[in-house]
Amino acid sequence: MSRLLLAQVVLALCILSAAADDGEAIVSRFQEYLRIDTVQPKPDYYKAVDFLSSQAKSLSLESQTNEFVKGKPHLLLKWVGSDPTLPAILLNSHTDVVPFEESKWTHHPLHAHMDNQGDIYARGSQDMKCVGMQYLEAIRKLQASGFHPLRSVYLSFVPDEEIGGHDGAEKFVESHLFKSLNVGIVLDEGLPSPSKSYRVFYGERSPWWLVIKAKGPPGHGAKLYDNSAIENLLKSIESIRRFRASQFDLLKAGGTAEGDVVSVNMAFLKAGTPSPTGFVMNLQPSEAEAGFDIRIPPSVDSEALERRLVEEWAPAARNMSVEFKQKHSGEPLLTTADDSNPWWRLLENAVKEAGGKTSKPEIFPASTDARYFRMAGVPAFGFSPISNTPSLLHDHNEYLGRAEYLKGIDVYVSIIKAYASYEIKSGSRDEL
Repeated sequence: MSRLLLAQVVLALCILSAAADDGEAIVSRFQEYLRIDTVQPKPDYYKAVDFLSSQAKSLSLESQTNEFVKGKPHLLLKWVGSDPTLPAILLNSHTDVVPFEESKWTHHPLHAHMDNQGDIYARGSQDMKCVGMQYLEAIRKLQASGFHPLRSVYLSFVPDEEIGGHDGAEKFVESHLFKSLNVGIVLDEGLPSPSKSYRVFYGERSPWWLVIKAKGPPGHGAKLYDNSAIENLLKSIESIRRFRASQFDLLKAGGTAEGDVVSVNMAFLKAGTPSPTGFVMNLQPSEAEAGFDIRIPPSVDSEALERRLVEEWAPAARNMSVEFKQKHSGEPLLTTADDSNPWWRLLENAVKEAGGKTSKPEIFPASTDARYFRMAGVPAFGFSPISNTPSLLHDHNEYLGRAEYLKGIDVYVSIIKAYASYEIKSGSRDEL
């Protein structure tokens, strides 16, 4: 082997080794974030913010922490663009995660264990600590390449998304701080795709969280009589079950996306008279209630559904009542997802340039913080660069593959570069 060839081989091996070392460092930072306990209802937000702030410092990003609600810090980072008159890019993610049943997991949900296949098991690996770290790692790569943004890029790490976002993104969007940022487009979380295409969301179903309550005369456990509280509630549950089955049949038949049907799921069922050993078994209670999580697509007539709720599912004639815990009213909040929207064109093309492909834009089946930005009149897309992966949000054994995580960073490199380089000024025909 000639000396020149030997030198070339050594150089190639060094490059490969450096790339491997870089990949290990990237994954290690992801695992470190996953190991921070931000599980509801007692998330350690301060530890998460400290970690993220240290990452921002290593990237020389501007940083500020605000508490719109005491004890719930919101971290805002800024990569300053060369033209501050242009509307900025906002990359949003939430720091909290949902609870878990440790005994149902193969690996501890807070250990971020990576198995022999490279799958990283942790709560938040898909929802959505992965995306928050991918933003930062994409900026790290862009900086290393010498790229300088034209538009400023903000990174927002908000609390409490998993419990409605009222003390997190909602407060942020209502603040003078947000209004001063001049945000032109927001990216927030999406969902994993089981296929090779990436899913993109331009709107979401409206959440109705409600409790149906029934009342009736109490009676002996051995007595048969009409209009007991539990009998009235069971009639409602059966009616709701039939409606749910009709919507589920549409989904199972194919051709209809999950975000285009009404989902109805019972969250709890409460009745009975407590006793020291459980419940009094020979007494029919005078009250019973059930909680439901209902998600309504923009295409559904919500007023007609509410009439159905009042007249059929909880009629006053059967001593029924409804209490809404959460209910969105008003016009559906949608972001245009076609070629008339330059932000959509840029996103779609950037994913292609990174070697990926977007699927048909969808309505998000649940709720995300993106709705608060849309309510403020700012376009927002839900996007998590996770393909060929089962969706395990809020499920046991949530995981994300190492290779998929690293590939997603490159996708965000392409997107951030495209968005931050977009030159059309506010007020032109091509700016939304």
